[in-house]
Amino acid sequence: MLSRNVENFIGCESTYDEADTVLYGAPFDSTTSFRPGARFGPAAIRHESFGIETYSPYRNADLTDKAVFDSGDMELSFGSTVKALEDIEQRASVILDDGKFPLLIGGEHLVTLGAVRSVVRRYPDLHIIQFDAHADLRDDYLGVKLSHACVMRRCLELTGDGRIHQFCIRSGDRSEFDIAAGHTDMHLFSFDGIDETVEMLVKSGAPVYFTIDLDCLDPSVLPGTGTPEAGGVTFAELEKAIMKVCKTNVVGADINELSPMLDASGASTACACKVLRELILAVSGRTGAGH
Repeated sequence: MLSRNVENFIGCESTYDEADTVLYGAPFDSTTSFRPGARFGPAAIRHESFGIETYSPYRNADLTDKAVFDSGDMELSFGSTVKALEDIEQRASVILDDGKFPLLIGGEHLVTLGAVRSVVRRYPDLHIIQFDAHADLRDDYLGVKLSHACVMRRCLELTGDGRIHQFCIRSGDRSEFDIAAGHTDMHLFSFDGIDETVEMLVKSGAPVYFTIDLDCLDPSVLPGTGTPEAGGVTFAELEKAIMKVCKTNVVGADINELSPMLDASGASTACACKVLRELILAVSGRTGAGH
């Protein structure tokens, strides 16, 4: 059983036994390739969540009506990427083994790999839906294979071809787009094609891991991220896309890459809080056993 955090995300105050959804933070950014600071994202989201409401007018739903437990931030080794990923994998496995839905708050995008390693072991036919500005399909970054620039390449090695569905992608090395053409389902610049992807996954009933890199949003909406890319989507577009994805059999999820110190206005963190609120409401009531 996990212990309650001292400061919870707003409205997420169920006990571990009561909860069907469990938040866990991974404050790790040791492989960040440009501007660091994502390690402070989970705590900032939790603290600043008290600036938003528990009620969502988008869904006519309230966090206080949901059974959500916030286990706080993990204590991760910044000196060992391998150990940090192992610890994230182990935490996700505990949550899944207890029949609950694991919702990870990063941290840089590499933290997703730890969670996916756990989820794919339980669901070998796993699909991944990725919202991101970057393809993240490099085989290595400056000779390092465990990098946030390589996270989806490492996930591809776990899922196999055709099971990673990428949206909003607008940046990457040329080789990454060559890889995508033969191995992933990549949708450039926007959410075009998401209706067809969701329909296919709903019909198949396939388990889905849902990862949201917050830099899918345009920097005018969320500048507080390590590698901002012009040409992103709006909050309204992201909120609608989250609702669509959550019609599928989502069995695990995360949001990542908020660097709160890079936006002194606090607007980026406030936006991230709303994204997380909508994601929690969309997945709450599910368990690690699917639905």
